[in-house]
Amino acid sequence: MRAHLSPWLFAAATCWALGAQAANLGTIGPTYPVAEKNLLDVIMARLRAKEASGELKRHEQEARDRAAYAVNNPRPVDGLRRAQAARTFYFDPTFTLQSNVVDSAGAVLFPAGTRKNPLEVVSLSKHLLFFDARDPRQVARARELIEHYQGKVKPILVGGSYLDLMKRWNKPVFYDQDGTLVRKFGIVAVPAIVSQEGQRLRIDEVPVR
Repeated sequence: MRAHLSPWLFAAATCWALGAQAANLGTIGPTYPVAEKNLLDVIMARLRAKEASGELKRHEQEARDRAAYAVNNPRPVDGLRRAQAARTFYFDPTFTLQSNVVDSAGAVLFPAGTRKNPLEVVSLSKHLLFFDARDPRQVARARELIEHYQGKVKPILVGGSYLDLMKRWNKPVFYDQDGTLVRKFGIVAVPAIVSQEGQRLRIDEVPVR
């Protein structure tokens, strides 16, 4: 059987063989010790200098402030306007399975092509209210709607700080990240409130006074 050398052993053997055959050419010019600093030492020295001057602490605080602001103020949903006129339309949540749903043994529970409406199984327990908290008039209108529906409303922001509003209202406030829900429902103006009517969802874009 033919033996195989690892790449490292092969390289070492080659260097040894070449070194054994090389002639001593002597010294050409003066020689000096390597004076380059270790890169890690340079980096650590710079960090210590920034720490001593307070610059490092300032950068850390700025990073924390940016992160806190991003959490408290998510990116607003683009493409929405303030509702100027009442508009009512409906959304049918029925979906069609694109592939078979199987159990752990591979048996088909629901074949592809099956149509199902989630509202047949789970009802919408609260109204969904979408609005922009950066607009004081929308916030006031949202408050009126919450009182009108006796608190059975889930406030969902499309802009503004949900944490600030939660503190003011002392109740949970949610955020429609990336506008997933308003785009799914076809909402183009806010405030808009979503309610269940039978097996459909009724969507009312409510004008702001």
